[in-house]
Amino acid sequence: MIALATLTVAGPAQGAPTLEYSLEGLSQSTRDNVQAYLGKAPETIAARGNFLASAERQVRLSLEALGYYEPTIELHLQRSEPTWQLQIDVDRGPRVRLGEVAIELSGAAADDPAFDELVADTVLQSGAALHHGHYEDFKQSLLSLGQARGYFDGKLVAHSISVNATEGRADIHLGYDSGQRYRFGPIHLSHSLLDEKRLQQLQTFEEGEPFELEKLQRFQGDLQRTGFFDSALVRPLLAERSDGAVPIRLELQAAAAQRYGLGLGYSSDTRERVSLTWRTPLLNHYGHRQETRLEYSPVRPNGSFTYTMGLTHPLDDILQLRARVEDNEYGDLESHQQEAGMRRERRTGPAVWRTSLRFLREDWDLVGSSKRNSYLLPGLSWAHTLRIDGDRVLDPAHGFSQYYEAEFGSDRAGSDLNLVRLYGNWRGVYSLSDRHRLVGRLELGAVFFDTEERPDLAPSLSFFAGGSYSLRGYAFQSLGPSVTVEEPDGEPRELVIGGDRLAIGSAEYQYYVNDTWRAAVFVDSGNAFNGSHFNAVTGAGFGVHYLSPVGAIRLDVANSVSEDDPSWRVHLTIGAEF
Repeated sequence: MIALATLTVAGPAQGAPTLEYSLEGLSQSTRDNVQAYLGKAPETIAARGNFLASAERQVRLSLEALGYYEPTIELHLQRSEPTWQLQIDVDRGPRVRLGEVAIELSGAAADDPAFDELVADTVLQSGAALHHGHYEDFKQSLLSLGQARGYFDGKLVAHSISVNATEGRADIHLGYDSGQRYRFGPIHLSHSLLDEKRLQQLQTFEEGEPFELEKLQRFQGDLQRTGFFDSALVRPLLAERSDGAVPIRLELQAAAAQRYGLGLGYSSDTRERVSLTWRTPLLNHYGHRQETRLEYSPVRPNGSFTYTMGLTHPLDDILQLRARVEDNEYGDLESHQQEAGMRRERRTGPAVWRTSLRFLREDWDLVGSSKRNSYLLPGLSWAHTLRIDGDRVLDPAHGFSQYYEAEFGSDRAGSDLNLVRLYGNWRGVYSLSDRHRLVGRLELGAVFFDTEERPDLAPSLSFFAGGSYSLRGYAFQSLGPSVTVEEPDGEPRELVIGGDRLAIGSAEYQYYVNDTWRAAVFVDSGNAFNGSHFNAVTGAGFGVHYLSPVGAIRLDVANSVSEDDPSWRVHLTIGAEF
Protein backbone atom coordinates (compact mmCIF):
# COMPACT_ATOMS: atom_id res chain seq x y z
CA MET A 1 0.00 0.00 0.00
CA ILE A 2 2.87 2.40 0.78
CA ALA A 3 4.63 1.65 -2.50
CA LEU A 4 1.44 2.21 -4.43
CA ALA A 5 0.82 5.56 -2.76
CA THR A 6 4.36 6.68 -3.53
CA LEU A 7 4.02 5.71 -7.18
CA THR A 8 0.72 7.58 -7.50
CA VAL A 9 2.14 10.80 -6.08
CA ALA A 10 5.24 10.66 -8.28
CA GLY A 11 3.30 10.06 -11.51
CA PRO A 12 1.96 12.83 -13.72
CA ALA A 13 -1.36 14.48 -12.89
CA GLN A 14 -4.43 13.06 -14.55
CA GLY A 15 -4.61 14.42 -18.10
CA ALA A 16 -1.27 16.26 -17.89
CA PRO A 17 1.22 15.61 -20.73
CA THR A 18 4.20 13.38 -20.01
CA LEU A 19 6.11 14.92 -22.91
CA GLU A 20 6.05 18.30 -24.61
CA TYR A 21 7.60 18.80 -28.04
CA SER A 22 8.61 21.73 -30.22
CA LEU A 23 9.43 21.99 -33.92
CA GLU A 24 12.25 24.12 -35.28
CA GLY A 25 13.18 25.06 -38.84
CA LEU A 26 9.71 24.82 -40.41
CA SER A 27 7.32 27.27 -42.04
CA GLN A 28 3.85 27.57 -40.54
CA SER A 29 2.11 25.46 -43.20
CA THR A 30 4.73 22.72 -42.98
CA ARG A 31 4.64 22.85 -39.18
CA ASP A 32 0.85 22.37 -39.19
CA ASN A 33 1.18 19.26 -41.35
CA VAL A 34 3.91 17.78 -39.15
CA GLN A 35 1.85 18.42 -36.02
CA ALA A 36 -1.13 16.71 -37.64
CA TYR A 37 0.98 13.59 -38.18
CA LEU A 38 2.53 13.64 -34.71
CA GLY A 39 -0.77 14.27 -32.92
CA LYS A 40 -1.25 15.67 -29.44
CA ALA A 41 1.33 15.32 -26.69
CA PRO A 42 1.22 11.94 -24.86
CA GLU A 43 -0.41 11.84 -21.42
CA THR A 44 0.84 8.47 -20.12
CA ILE A 45 4.25 6.84 -19.71
CA ALA A 46 3.41 4.15 -22.27
CA ALA A 47 2.13 6.70 -24.79
CA ARG A 48 5.32 8.71 -24.33
CA GLY A 49 7.43 5.70 -25.25
CA ASN A 50 5.38 5.03 -28.36
CA PHE A 51 5.55 8.70 -29.35
CA LEU A 52 9.36 8.79 -29.09
CA ALA A 53 9.73 5.53 -31.01
CA SER A 54 7.68 6.80 -33.96
CA ALA A 55 8.41 10.54 -33.92
CA GLU A 56 11.15 10.62 -36.56
CA ARG A 57 9.20 8.35 -38.90
CA GLN A 58 6.03 10.47 -38.54
CA VAL A 59 7.93 13.68 -39.26
CA ARG A 60 9.51 12.09 -42.34
CA LEU A 61 6.13 10.87 -43.63
CA SER A 62 4.54 14.28 -43.09
CA LEU A 63 7.31 15.95 -45.09
CA GLU A 64 7.12 13.39 -47.90
CA ALA A 65 3.41 14.18 -48.21
CA LEU A 66 4.45 17.74 -49.10
CA GLY A 67 7.23 16.66 -51.47
CA TYR A 68 10.29 16.77 -49.16
CA TYR A 69 11.95 13.38 -49.54
CA GLU A 70 15.45 14.12 -48.22
CA PRO A 71 15.03 15.95 -44.90
CA THR A 72 17.49 16.03 -42.02
CA ILE A 73 15.78 15.36 -38.69
CA GLU A 74 17.42 15.60 -35.27
CA LEU A 75 15.73 14.80 -31.94
CA HIS A 76 16.96 16.40 -28.70
CA LEU A 77 15.40 14.95 -25.55
CA GLN A 78 15.56 16.27 -21.99
CA ARG A 79 14.32 13.79 -19.36
CA SER A 80 13.05 16.04 -16.60
CA GLU A 81 10.15 14.59 -14.60
CA PRO A 82 7.24 14.71 -14.68
CA THR A 83 7.20 16.16 -18.24
CA TRP A 84 10.02 15.40 -20.69
CA GLN A 85 10.98 18.01 -23.30
CA LEU A 86 11.59 17.06 -26.95
CA GLN A 87 12.98 19.48 -29.52
CA ILE A 88 12.78 18.37 -33.14
CA ASP A 89 15.12 20.23 -35.50
CA VAL A 90 14.25 19.82 -39.17
CA ASP A 91 16.00 20.80 -42.38
CA ARG A 92 13.46 19.98 -45.08
CA GLY A 93 15.98 19.72 -47.89
CA PRO A 94 15.07 20.17 -51.57
CA ARG A 95 11.49 19.76 -52.70
CA VAL A 96 10.50 17.26 -55.39
CA ARG A 97 8.94 18.81 -58.49
CA LEU A 98 6.49 17.30 -60.93
CA GLY A 99 7.93 16.08 -64.20
CA GLU A 100 5.55 14.33 -66.59
CA VAL A 101 1.86 14.63 -65.71
CA ALA A 102 -0.28 12.30 -67.82
CA ILE A 103 -4.04 12.48 -67.27
CA GLU A 104 -5.96 10.26 -69.68
CA LEU A 105 -9.74 10.31 -70.09
CA SER A 106 -11.63 7.54 -71.84
CA GLY A 107 -15.29 6.79 -72.33
CA ALA A 108 -17.94 9.46 -72.92
CA ALA A 109 -16.17 11.89 -70.54
CA ALA A 110 -13.37 12.30 -73.11
CA ASP A 111 -15.76 14.60 -75.04
CA ASP A 112 -17.24 16.36 -72.01
CA PRO A 113 -16.13 20.03 -71.67
CA ALA A 114 -16.58 19.86 -67.89
CA PHE A 115 -13.74 17.32 -67.65
CA ASP A 116 -11.56 19.36 -70.01
CA GLU A 117 -12.02 22.33 -67.68
CA LEU A 118 -11.21 20.25 -64.59
CA VAL A 119 -7.97 18.96 -66.15
CA ALA A 120 -6.98 22.43 -67.40
CA ASP A 121 -7.47 24.00 -63.97
CA THR A 122 -5.65 21.38 -61.89
CA VAL A 123 -2.58 22.34 -59.88
CA LEU A 124 -0.96 19.09 -61.04
CA GLN A 125 1.20 20.73 -63.69
CA SER A 126 4.73 19.97 -64.80
CA GLY A 127 7.16 22.00 -62.69
CA ALA A 128 4.80 22.38 -59.74
CA ALA A 129 5.87 21.20 -56.28
CA LEU A 130 4.81 17.68 -55.41
CA HIS A 131 1.96 17.65 -52.89
CA HIS A 132 0.34 14.28 -52.24
CA GLY A 133 -2.75 15.99 -50.84
CA HIS A 134 -3.33 17.80 -54.14
CA TYR A 135 -2.91 14.52 -55.98
CA GLU A 136 -5.48 12.76 -53.79
CA ASP A 137 -7.87 15.73 -54.07
CA PHE A 138 -7.69 15.64 -57.86
CA LYS A 139 -8.41 11.91 -57.94
CA GLN A 140 -11.49 12.54 -55.81
CA SER A 141 -12.50 15.45 -58.04
CA LEU A 142 -12.47 13.17 -61.10
CA LEU A 143 -14.69 10.64 -59.39
CA SER A 144 -17.02 13.28 -57.91
CA LEU A 145 -17.44 15.09 -61.23
CA GLY A 146 -18.24 11.78 -62.87
CA GLN A 147 -20.99 11.07 -60.35
CA ALA A 148 -22.37 14.61 -60.65
CA ARG A 149 -22.60 14.36 -64.45
CA GLY A 150 -24.06 10.89 -64.71
CA TYR A 151 -21.01 8.68 -65.29
CA PHE A 152 -22.08 6.19 -62.67
CA ASP A 153 -19.81 3.42 -63.99
CA GLY A 154 -16.73 5.66 -63.97
CA LYS A 155 -13.54 4.48 -62.28
CA LEU A 156 -9.83 5.14 -62.08
CA VAL A 157 -8.02 2.58 -64.22
CA ALA A 158 -4.56 4.02 -63.48
CA HIS A 159 -3.23 6.13 -60.62
CA SER A 160 0.42 6.25 -59.73
CA ILE A 161 3.21 8.62 -58.64
CA SER A 162 6.78 7.64 -59.49
CA VAL A 163 9.19 9.57 -57.25
CA ASN A 164 12.92 9.87 -57.94
CA ALA A 165 14.14 11.71 -54.88
CA THR A 166 17.74 11.82 -56.14
CA GLU A 167 16.72 13.74 -59.25
CA GLY A 168 14.03 15.69 -57.36
CA ARG A 169 11.37 14.58 -59.87
CA ALA A 170 7.99 12.87 -59.68
CA ASP A 171 5.89 11.61 -62.62
CA ILE A 172 2.11 11.24 -62.34
CA HIS A 173 -0.05 8.90 -64.38
CA LEU A 174 -3.82 9.03 -64.00
CA GLY A 175 -6.39 7.24 -66.13
CA TYR A 176 -10.16 7.69 -65.77
CA ASP A 177 -12.62 5.54 -67.71
CA SER A 178 -16.07 7.09 -67.41
CA GLY A 179 -18.08 4.57 -69.34
CA GLN A 180 -21.38 5.85 -70.73
CA ARG A 181 -23.19 8.96 -69.49
CA TYR A 182 -26.62 8.13 -68.10
CA ARG A 183 -29.76 10.10 -68.88
CA PHE A 184 -32.63 11.15 -66.66
CA GLY A 185 -35.20 8.38 -66.52
CA PRO A 186 -38.84 8.50 -65.43
CA ILE A 187 -39.87 10.12 -62.14
CA HIS A 188 -41.47 7.87 -59.53
CA LEU A 189 -43.69 9.68 -57.02
CA SER A 190 -44.11 8.43 -53.47
CA HIS A 191 -47.62 9.95 -53.61
CA SER A 192 -49.14 12.90 -55.43
CA LEU A 193 -49.72 16.08 -53.44
CA LEU A 194 -49.50 18.50 -56.34
CA ASP A 195 -51.07 18.61 -59.77
CA GLU A 196 -48.83 16.98 -62.40
CA LYS A 197 -48.76 20.19 -64.43
CA ARG A 198 -47.46 22.16 -61.43
CA LEU A 199 -44.73 19.58 -60.79
CA GLN A 200 -43.66 19.78 -64.43
CA GLN A 201 -43.42 23.57 -64.14
CA LEU A 202 -41.01 23.16 -61.24
CA GLN A 203 -39.04 20.36 -62.88
CA THR A 204 -35.59 21.50 -64.04
CA PHE A 205 -34.95 18.62 -66.47
CA GLU A 206 -36.73 16.45 -69.02
CA GLU A 207 -36.72 12.69 -69.25
CA GLY A 208 -33.99 11.65 -71.68
CA GLU A 209 -31.67 14.61 -70.96
CA PRO A 210 -28.07 13.88 -69.85
CA PHE A 211 -27.94 13.53 -66.08
CA GLU A 212 -26.72 16.53 -64.05
CA LEU A 213 -26.76 16.49 -60.27
CA GLU A 214 -27.02 20.31 -60.17
CA LYS A 215 -30.40 20.16 -61.96
CA LEU A 216 -31.61 17.57 -59.49
CA GLN A 217 -30.55 19.72 -56.53
CA ARG A 218 -32.19 22.81 -58.04
CA PHE A 219 -35.44 20.87 -58.50
CA GLN A 220 -35.35 19.78 -54.86
CA GLY A 221 -34.56 23.32 -53.71
CA ASP A 222 -37.47 24.78 -55.70
CA LEU A 223 -39.85 22.19 -54.27
CA GLN A 224 -38.81 23.16 -50.75
CA ARG A 225 -39.06 26.91 -51.49
CA THR A 226 -42.72 26.61 -52.47
CA GLY A 227 -43.61 25.97 -48.82
CA PHE A 228 -46.02 23.24 -49.92
CA PHE A 229 -43.98 20.49 -48.28
CA ASP A 230 -42.37 19.82 -44.93
CA SER A 231 -39.75 17.83 -46.82
CA ALA A 232 -38.96 17.17 -50.46
CA LEU A 233 -36.35 14.58 -51.41
CA VAL A 234 -35.25 13.99 -55.02
CA ARG A 235 -32.75 11.19 -55.55
CA PRO A 236 -31.50 9.02 -58.43
CA LEU A 237 -32.16 5.29 -58.10
CA LEU A 238 -28.68 4.16 -59.12
CA ALA A 239 -29.30 0.49 -58.34
CA GLU A 240 -32.17 0.51 -60.85
CA ARG A 241 -30.35 2.15 -63.75
CA SER A 242 -30.62 0.36 -67.07
CA ASP A 243 -30.52 1.02 -70.81
CA GLY A 244 -28.52 4.20 -70.20
CA ALA A 245 -31.17 5.81 -67.96
CA VAL A 246 -31.49 6.27 -64.21
CA PRO A 247 -34.98 6.64 -62.70
CA ILE A 248 -35.64 9.44 -60.21
CA ARG A 249 -37.45 9.01 -56.92
CA LEU A 250 -39.49 11.97 -55.65
CA GLU A 251 -40.53 11.74 -52.01
CA LEU A 252 -42.81 14.53 -50.76
CA GLN A 253 -44.20 15.10 -47.31
CA ALA A 254 -47.04 17.61 -47.10
CA ALA A 255 -46.68 20.66 -44.93
CA ALA A 256 -49.07 21.07 -42.01
CA ALA A 257 -52.52 21.93 -43.33
CA GLN A 258 -52.65 25.06 -41.16
CA ARG A 259 -49.82 27.10 -39.74
CA TYR A 260 -50.04 29.84 -37.12
CA GLY A 261 -47.42 32.34 -36.09
CA LEU A 262 -47.18 34.91 -33.33
CA GLY A 263 -44.75 37.77 -33.79
CA LEU A 264 -43.46 40.46 -31.45
CA GLY A 265 -41.40 43.42 -32.56
CA TYR A 266 -40.37 46.97 -31.95
CA SER A 267 -39.00 49.86 -33.98
CA SER A 268 -38.62 53.50 -33.12
CA ASP A 269 -40.92 54.35 -36.08
CA THR A 270 -43.95 52.17 -35.41
CA ARG A 271 -43.12 51.36 -31.77
CA GLU A 272 -44.14 48.01 -30.29
CA ARG A 273 -46.12 45.63 -32.47
CA VAL A 274 -47.82 42.26 -32.17
CA SER A 275 -48.81 40.13 -35.16
CA LEU A 276 -50.80 36.96 -35.67
CA THR A 277 -50.47 35.06 -38.94
CA TRP A 278 -52.54 32.18 -40.28
CA ARG A 279 -51.21 30.36 -43.34
CA THR A 280 -52.56 27.53 -45.43
CA PRO A 281 -49.49 26.38 -47.41
CA LEU A 282 -51.33 24.10 -49.83
CA LEU A 283 -55.05 24.63 -50.32
CA ASN A 284 -55.43 22.26 -53.28
CA HIS A 285 -53.55 20.22 -55.88
CA TYR A 286 -53.04 23.34 -57.99
CA GLY A 287 -50.69 24.88 -55.47
CA HIS A 288 -52.94 27.67 -54.21
CA ARG A 289 -52.22 29.10 -50.76
CA GLN A 290 -53.47 31.84 -48.48
CA GLU A 291 -52.10 34.05 -45.73
CA THR A 292 -54.17 36.06 -43.27
CA ARG A 293 -52.32 38.50 -41.04
CA LEU A 294 -53.41 40.76 -38.19
CA GLU A 295 -50.97 43.29 -36.74
CA TYR A 296 -51.32 45.83 -34.01
CA SER A 297 -49.04 48.78 -33.33
CA PRO A 298 -49.99 52.19 -31.89
CA VAL A 299 -49.09 53.87 -35.19
CA ARG A 300 -50.26 51.36 -37.80
CA PRO A 301 -52.76 48.62 -36.86
CA ASN A 302 -53.70 46.60 -39.94
CA GLY A 303 -55.09 43.37 -41.28
CA SER A 304 -54.51 41.69 -44.64
CA PHE A 305 -55.54 38.66 -46.67
CA THR A 306 -53.52 37.30 -49.61
CA TYR A 307 -54.54 34.45 -51.90
CA THR A 308 -51.68 33.22 -54.11
CA MET A 309 -51.80 30.95 -57.16
CA GLY A 310 -49.12 29.96 -59.66
CA LEU A 311 -49.57 30.77 -63.33
CA THR A 312 -46.81 29.49 -65.60
CA HIS A 313 -44.59 28.65 -62.59
CA PRO A 314 -45.47 28.20 -58.89
CA LEU A 315 -42.50 30.34 -57.80
CA ASP A 316 -41.49 32.54 -60.71
CA ASP A 317 -44.90 33.56 -62.06
CA ILE A 318 -47.66 34.04 -59.50
CA LEU A 319 -50.96 35.88 -59.21
CA GLN A 320 -52.03 37.33 -55.86
CA LEU A 321 -55.49 38.47 -54.83
CA ARG A 322 -55.20 40.86 -51.91
CA ALA A 323 -57.36 42.72 -49.41
CA ARG A 324 -56.18 45.06 -46.67
CA VAL A 325 -57.52 47.41 -44.00
CA GLU A 326 -55.19 49.76 -42.16
CA ASP A 327 -55.16 52.75 -39.84
CA ASN A 328 -52.07 54.89 -40.22
CA GLU A 329 -50.60 58.18 -39.13
CA TYR A 330 -49.03 60.31 -41.87
CA GLY A 331 -47.51 63.44 -40.43
CA ASP A 332 -50.43 65.02 -38.53
CA LEU A 333 -53.09 63.16 -40.52
CA GLU A 334 -54.92 60.07 -39.36
CA SER A 335 -55.85 57.82 -42.25
CA HIS A 336 -58.13 54.80 -42.57
CA GLN A 337 -57.59 52.69 -45.69
CA GLN A 338 -59.55 49.90 -47.33
CA GLU A 339 -57.89 48.22 -50.27
CA ALA A 340 -58.52 45.28 -52.60
CA GLY A 341 -56.62 44.29 -55.69
CA MET A 342 -54.56 41.81 -57.66
CA ARG A 343 -50.91 41.59 -58.56
CA ARG A 344 -48.92 39.44 -60.95
CA GLU A 345 -45.29 38.84 -60.02
CA ARG A 346 -42.72 37.41 -62.43
CA ARG A 347 -39.13 36.60 -61.50
CA THR A 348 -36.20 36.30 -63.88
CA GLY A 349 -32.98 35.72 -61.99
CA PRO A 350 -32.42 38.69 -59.66
CA ALA A 351 -35.15 40.79 -61.35
CA VAL A 352 -38.83 40.93 -60.30
CA TRP A 353 -41.58 42.43 -62.48
CA ARG A 354 -44.94 43.27 -60.93
CA THR A 355 -48.12 44.42 -62.65
CA SER A 356 -50.99 45.35 -60.37
CA LEU A 357 -54.46 46.79 -60.09
CA ARG A 358 -55.76 48.01 -56.76
CA PHE A 359 -58.84 49.79 -55.53
CA LEU A 360 -58.13 52.14 -52.61
CA ARG A 361 -60.70 53.88 -50.45
CA GLU A 362 -59.17 56.24 -47.91
CA ASP A 363 -60.69 58.44 -45.17
CA TRP A 364 -58.74 61.19 -43.44
CA ASP A 365 -59.19 64.47 -41.59
CA LEU A 366 -57.72 67.68 -42.96
CA VAL A 367 -58.04 71.03 -41.16
CA GLY A 368 -61.19 70.03 -39.35
CA SER A 369 -62.94 68.53 -42.37
CA SER A 370 -63.25 64.84 -43.15
CA LYS A 371 -62.29 63.55 -46.59
CA ARG A 372 -63.06 60.29 -48.35
CA ASN A 373 -61.76 59.48 -51.81
CA SER A 374 -61.53 56.41 -53.96
CA TYR A 375 -58.87 55.44 -56.46
CA LEU A 376 -58.55 52.67 -59.04
CA LEU A 377 -54.81 52.39 -59.64
CA PRO A 378 -53.16 50.18 -62.26
CA GLY A 379 -49.44 49.92 -61.57
CA LEU A 380 -46.12 48.55 -62.71
CA SER A 381 -42.90 47.96 -60.75
CA TRP A 382 -39.47 46.47 -61.34
CA ALA A 383 -36.91 45.44 -58.74
CA HIS A 384 -33.38 44.15 -59.22
CA THR A 385 -30.81 43.15 -56.61
CA LEU A 386 -27.22 42.04 -57.04
CA ARG A 387 -25.23 41.05 -53.99
CA ILE A 388 -21.93 39.44 -53.07
CA ASP A 389 -22.33 37.93 -49.63
CA GLY A 390 -18.82 36.75 -48.93
CA ASP A 391 -19.05 35.01 -45.56
CA ARG A 392 -21.97 37.21 -44.41
CA VAL A 393 -25.32 36.03 -45.81
CA LEU A 394 -27.38 38.69 -43.97
CA ASP A 395 -24.64 41.28 -44.16
CA PRO A 396 -23.37 41.34 -47.77
CA ALA A 397 -19.91 42.65 -48.56
CA HIS A 398 -21.08 44.29 -51.79
CA GLY A 399 -24.46 44.84 -53.36
CA PHE A 400 -26.74 47.13 -55.28
CA SER A 401 -30.53 47.17 -55.38
CA GLN A 402 -32.87 49.29 -57.46
CA TYR A 403 -36.64 49.61 -57.37
CA TYR A 404 -38.99 51.54 -59.68
CA GLU A 405 -42.75 51.90 -59.34
CA ALA A 406 -45.42 53.73 -61.33
CA GLU A 407 -49.17 53.98 -60.66
CA PHE A 408 -51.88 55.76 -62.60
CA GLY A 409 -55.39 57.01 -61.84
CA SER A 410 -58.13 58.55 -63.99
CA ASP A 411 -61.42 60.21 -63.07
CA ARG A 412 -62.86 58.38 -66.08
CA ALA A 413 -61.84 54.97 -64.72
CA GLY A 414 -62.84 54.70 -61.09
CA SER A 415 -60.62 57.36 -59.45
CA ASP A 416 -61.66 60.66 -57.92
CA LEU A 417 -58.77 62.44 -59.65
CA ASN A 418 -56.27 62.03 -62.46
CA LEU A 419 -52.79 61.23 -61.26
CA VAL A 420 -49.47 59.66 -62.11
CA ARG A 421 -47.33 58.53 -59.14
CA LEU A 422 -43.66 57.62 -59.64
CA TYR A 423 -41.21 56.31 -57.06
CA GLY A 424 -37.61 55.04 -57.16
CA ASN A 425 -35.28 53.62 -54.52
CA TRP A 426 -31.57 52.78 -54.87
CA ARG A 427 -29.31 51.18 -52.25
CA GLY A 428 -25.64 50.33 -52.52
CA VAL A 429 -23.09 48.57 -50.31
CA TYR A 430 -19.36 48.56 -50.92
CA SER A 431 -16.70 47.06 -48.64
CA LEU A 432 -13.28 48.69 -48.78
CA SER A 433 -11.81 45.79 -46.77
CA ASP A 434 -12.90 43.27 -44.17
CA ARG A 435 -13.45 46.06 -41.61
CA HIS A 436 -14.50 49.09 -43.65
CA ARG A 437 -17.89 49.32 -45.38
CA LEU A 438 -19.81 52.10 -47.15
CA VAL A 439 -23.61 52.20 -47.49
CA GLY A 440 -25.52 54.65 -49.68
CA ARG A 441 -29.22 55.24 -50.31
CA LEU A 442 -31.28 57.47 -52.61
CA GLU A 443 -35.08 57.90 -52.77
CA LEU A 444 -36.99 59.96 -55.33
CA GLY A 445 -40.75 60.30 -55.76
CA ALA A 446 -43.30 62.49 -57.53
CA VAL A 447 -47.08 62.67 -57.97
CA PHE A 448 -48.39 64.56 -60.98
CA PHE A 449 -51.99 65.85 -60.83
CA ASP A 450 -54.04 69.01 -61.16
CA THR A 451 -52.83 71.26 -58.32
CA GLU A 452 -56.40 72.43 -57.71
CA GLU A 453 -57.20 68.86 -56.64
CA ARG A 454 -54.49 68.78 -53.96
CA PRO A 455 -57.06 68.32 -51.14
CA ASP A 456 -58.23 65.13 -52.89
CA LEU A 457 -54.80 63.44 -52.78
CA ALA A 458 -54.90 60.85 -50.01
CA PRO A 459 -52.11 60.78 -47.39
CA SER A 460 -50.96 57.32 -48.47
CA LEU A 461 -50.34 58.67 -51.99
CA SER A 462 -48.44 61.73 -50.74
CA PHE A 463 -44.82 61.75 -49.59
CA PHE A 464 -43.47 62.24 -46.07
CA ALA A 465 -39.93 62.16 -44.69
CA GLY A 466 -38.34 61.39 -41.34
CA GLY A 467 -37.68 58.20 -39.41
CA SER A 468 -35.29 55.28 -39.21
CA TYR A 469 -35.45 54.38 -42.92
CA SER A 470 -35.68 57.97 -44.12
CA LEU A 471 -34.13 60.98 -42.39
CA ARG A 472 -32.64 60.00 -39.05
CA GLY A 473 -32.71 62.72 -36.45
CA TYR A 474 -36.39 63.41 -37.19
CA ALA A 475 -39.56 61.67 -36.03
CA PHE A 476 -41.30 59.15 -38.28
CA GLN A 477 -43.09 60.91 -41.21
CA SER A 478 -42.79 64.28 -39.44
CA LEU A 479 -41.39 66.17 -42.43
CA GLY A 480 -43.22 67.60 -45.42
CA PRO A 481 -45.34 70.57 -46.47
CA SER A 482 -47.65 71.86 -43.75
CA VAL A 483 -50.66 74.11 -43.27
CA THR A 484 -51.35 76.43 -40.34
CA VAL A 485 -54.66 76.09 -38.50
CA GLU A 486 -56.09 77.92 -35.52
CA GLU A 487 -56.73 75.95 -32.36
CA PRO A 488 -59.93 76.54 -30.34
CA ASP A 489 -57.90 78.64 -27.92
CA GLY A 490 -56.83 80.88 -30.80
CA GLU A 491 -53.26 79.59 -30.96
CA PRO A 492 -51.91 78.75 -34.46
CA ARG A 493 -50.78 75.17 -35.14
CA GLU A 494 -48.86 73.71 -38.04
CA LEU A 495 -50.07 70.39 -39.46
CA VAL A 496 -47.77 68.32 -41.69
CA ILE A 497 -49.89 67.10 -44.62
CA GLY A 498 -47.21 65.69 -46.94
CA GLY A 499 -45.93 66.67 -50.38
CA ASP A 500 -46.12 65.63 -53.98
CA ARG A 501 -42.33 65.29 -54.30
CA LEU A 502 -39.66 63.37 -52.37
CA ALA A 503 -35.86 63.49 -52.51
CA ILE A 504 -33.69 61.84 -49.86
CA GLY A 505 -30.05 60.78 -49.90
CA SER A 506 -27.97 59.00 -47.27
CA ALA A 507 -24.32 58.09 -46.81
CA GLU A 508 -22.96 55.87 -44.05
CA TYR A 509 -19.54 54.57 -43.04
CA GLN A 510 -19.35 51.36 -40.99
CA TYR A 511 -16.37 49.94 -39.12
CA TYR A 512 -16.35 46.29 -38.01
CA VAL A 513 -14.96 45.99 -34.51
CA ASN A 514 -15.23 42.20 -34.77
CA ASP A 515 -17.44 39.58 -36.43
CA THR A 516 -20.56 40.57 -34.47
CA TRP A 517 -20.22 44.29 -33.74
CA ARG A 518 -19.71 47.35 -35.88
CA ALA A 519 -19.81 51.12 -35.41
CA ALA A 520 -21.29 53.61 -37.86
CA VAL A 521 -21.40 57.31 -38.65
CA PHE A 522 -23.90 58.71 -41.15
CA VAL A 523 -25.55 61.75 -42.69
CA ASP A 524 -29.07 61.86 -44.22
CA SER A 525 -30.39 64.78 -46.22
CA GLY A 526 -33.51 65.66 -48.21
CA ASN A 527 -37.21 66.30 -47.67
CA ALA A 528 -40.75 65.88 -48.90
CA PHE A 529 -41.98 68.98 -50.69
CA ASN A 530 -44.43 70.41 -53.25
CA GLY A 531 -43.49 71.25 -56.82
CA SER A 532 -40.10 72.93 -56.99
CA HIS A 533 -40.14 74.27 -53.41
CA PHE A 534 -37.34 72.02 -52.21
CA ASN A 535 -35.94 72.84 -48.78
CA ALA A 536 -33.50 70.11 -47.79
CA VAL A 537 -32.92 69.32 -44.14
CA THR A 538 -30.05 67.24 -42.80
CA GLY A 539 -29.63 64.79 -39.97
CA ALA A 540 -26.38 63.23 -38.81
CA GLY A 541 -25.33 60.82 -36.12
CA PHE A 542 -23.62 57.62 -35.11
CA GLY A 543 -24.66 54.08 -34.33
CA VAL A 544 -23.76 50.71 -32.87
CA HIS A 545 -24.86 47.60 -34.79
CA TYR A 546 -25.05 44.02 -33.54
CA LEU A 547 -24.93 41.39 -36.32
CA SER A 548 -27.50 38.86 -35.15
CA PRO A 549 -28.68 35.66 -36.90
CA VAL A 550 -31.77 37.56 -38.12
CA GLY A 551 -29.86 40.55 -39.47
CA ALA A 552 -28.22 43.63 -38.06
CA ILE A 553 -29.81 45.16 -34.96
CA ARG A 554 -29.02 48.85 -35.43
CA LEU A 555 -29.12 51.40 -32.62
CA ASP A 556 -28.59 54.83 -34.20
CA VAL A 557 -28.52 58.19 -32.45
CA ALA A 558 -28.97 61.32 -34.58
CA ASN A 559 -30.09 64.92 -34.50
CA SER A 560 -30.86 67.68 -36.96
CA VAL A 561 -28.05 69.73 -38.44
CA SER A 562 -30.60 72.14 -39.94
CA GLU A 563 -32.25 73.23 -36.67
CA ASP A 564 -31.02 75.36 -33.82
CA ASP A 565 -30.53 73.48 -30.56
CA PRO A 566 -32.00 70.20 -31.85
CA SER A 567 -32.77 67.23 -29.63
CA TRP A 568 -31.21 63.82 -30.15
CA ARG A 569 -33.39 60.99 -31.42
CA VAL A 570 -32.81 57.26 -31.00
CA HIS A 571 -33.61 54.95 -33.94
CA LEU A 572 -33.81 51.17 -33.54
CA THR A 573 -34.12 48.90 -36.60
CA ILE A 574 -33.57 45.21 -37.37
CA GLY A 575 -32.71 43.65 -40.73
CA ALA A 576 -30.27 43.68 -43.64
CA GLU A 577 -29.84 46.43 -46.21
CA PHE A 578 -31.45 44.23 -48.90
